[in-house]
Amino acid sequence: MLFSSTLFLFLFLPLVLTLYHAFGVRAKNTVLLVSSLVFYAWGEAWMVLLMLLSILANYGFGLWVERARETGPARLQVTLAVVFNLGLLFLFKYADWLWMSLGGLLAGHPIQPLGGLLVTSDLGRSVLLTGAGHLRLPLGISFFTFQAMSYVIDVSRREVPAERNPASFALYISLFPQLIAGPIVRYRDVAAQLVDRSETLTRFASGLRRFIIGLGKKVLLANIAGATATEIFSANRDDVTMPVAWIGLFAYWVQLYFDFSGYSDMAIGLGRMFGFEFLENFNYPYIAQSLTDFWRRWHISLSTWFRDYLFIPMGGSRGSPLRTYFNLATVFILCALWHGAEWNYLVFGCFQGSVLVFERAWFGAKLEKWPRALRHVYLQLVIAISWVLFRSEDLSLFPAWLAAMFGMSKGNPALVYPALYLDSARELVLVAGLIGAMPWLPKLKQWLDREPAFAWRKRLLGAGSDLLLCAILLLCSLELSAGTFNPFIYFRF
Repeated sequence: MLFSSTLFLFLFLPLVLTLYHAFGVRAKNTVLLVSSLVFYAWGEAWMVLLMLLSILANYGFGLWVERARETGPARLQVTLAVVFNLGLLFLFKYADWLWMSLGGLLAGHPIQPLGGLLVTSDLGRSVLLTGAGHLRLPLGISFFTFQAMSYVIDVSRREVPAERNPASFALYISLFPQLIAGPIVRYRDVAAQLVDRSETLTRFASGLRRFIIGLGKKVLLANIAGATATEIFSANRDDVTMPVAWIGLFAYWVQLYFDFSGYSDMAIGLGRMFGFEFLENFNYPYIAQSLTDFWRRWHISLSTWFRDYLFIPMGGSRGSPLRTYFNLATVFILCALWHGAEWNYLVFGCFQGSVLVFERAWFGAKLEKWPRALRHVYLQLVIAISWVLFRSEDLSLFPAWLAAMFGMSKGNPALVYPALYLDSARELVLVAGLIGAMPWLPKLKQWLDREPAFAWRKRLLGAGSDLLLCAILLLCSLELSAGTFNPFIYFRF
């Protein structure tokens, strides 16, 4: 069950909101906890037992770590907690990939990534069939595992007390607004809200607006742009011409941002509707002027998690320059693999880590002296290469696509041209995506708020924005009811 589904929008969410606001304060957390477990079990069935195991284990680890730290460092307890959590993550997310890789090596044949599967020889296949190849990836396992680990580590650092109410801890891990698509919520940011939170009509209305905006990003922009990107990336790579390659890449550029940020908006909006405040997860990353700045703006909850729980404990930038570069590269390779157990993510992480090291070692200081427009071109070129890697489940697509992007493909422009993939609706979506990815509209609103002469226009715009949100909700409902392209790109996470 996804946020962008008719089942969620017209049955699950209205029912949960009605029950939640019908009960008293003490029962509200119970309603949310039961609803969250039903939400997860709806699509995962028995996999909810795995999440309950994680909840039970980390609840116990938290209490154990707190008792142990009274007499000294709780290194053993924290180590066991990290091993347990990473063990679950490795078993269900990476064991299959590594097992298939081992099958290929045993067979003495190179492994060829193809469509998310690793093709091996007959010997490799026989090893796979008798091993861990049938393990199913639980939805959201990376999100709730990282949340659990951050909780235990924060308890060991004395940044938060251990949660003694098992129901409150279970709600923190399983809270459905951010369970399967983030953002990664830290316990210290919501601990007080689990006990007491303010639920007002103003906050509810703000959450509803934010949810509709996120839904519109996902359904009206990301899905339509994603359909365009899928058609182009699925075409015969030798036939793709330079204009078509760039259109496909730009469509994917739009899809990734509005899918990721749209789900974060929906999570933040849903949280407000139930009285929670989650931290922002995106801050217009495409306006960044370097890759370093980009990662301060893109998926903020993930990048800060790796910074606080891996980069800094590894030594951060406190050691020699070589040690700092090693730490930085390692973090971004692991960050890339967090997205999925596939070779393209590993190569993506190596590329990103290399660029970040290059910026930190030398190029960053030079880059700051460049004109702003050139810095932006540099970043977009890095992002273009990165997104092709991110999209290339078959790694052989990457060099072919780069060749097409820079006019070195064999495609015939008279046979493969942009109009084959674009119509007026898709063109409008891509233009809207470009506008929406920039902070122009918020800046316009800030300017209007500062001008007293526009007070009456502000009220008019407020009424108009509410009508626009109603129209967005209606259009999203029509799109979803029609069963249009609606992928869930978080299934690997």
